Amino acid sequence: MISEKIILGIDPGTTVMGFGIISIKKGKMEMVSIHELILKKYPNHETKLKYIFERTLSLIDEFHPDEVALEAPFFGKNVQSMLKLGRAQGVAMAASLYRNIPITEYSPKKSKWPSPETEMPVKSRLQECSRIYLT
Repeated sequence: MISEKIILGIDPGTTVMGFGIISIKKGKMEMVSIHELILKKYPNHETKLKYIFERTLSLIDEFHPDEVALEAPFFGKNVQSMLKLGRAQGVAMAASLYRNIPITEYSPKKSKWPSPETEMPVKSRLQECSRIYLT
């Protein structure tokens, strides 16, 4: 039986990409770390993708997650924006797979469903952990 499970959660984006590390021990979730990668300062999309890949690898190497939870693609009206977002998601996935970390994709809607451990919506719980962690 695994005594602790570490999950790297990724909220992909091409302007800001959010990362959160959580630990689950005996059914209790704890925020370990939270990060954001500010990408709007980089001159082009290719450079942004490079930094997403490198930052994802560095978080994997630092925290050694058991799995990566990635927000799955959703449909939007702007095709160019969706294409860029899909590339960002793909690069984060590639970095995870490069380190042999299993990936679970969650729809944006599912991240609002209750967690079996806490009966609180996952996204709300992470936001609450983030608020406590940052204050």
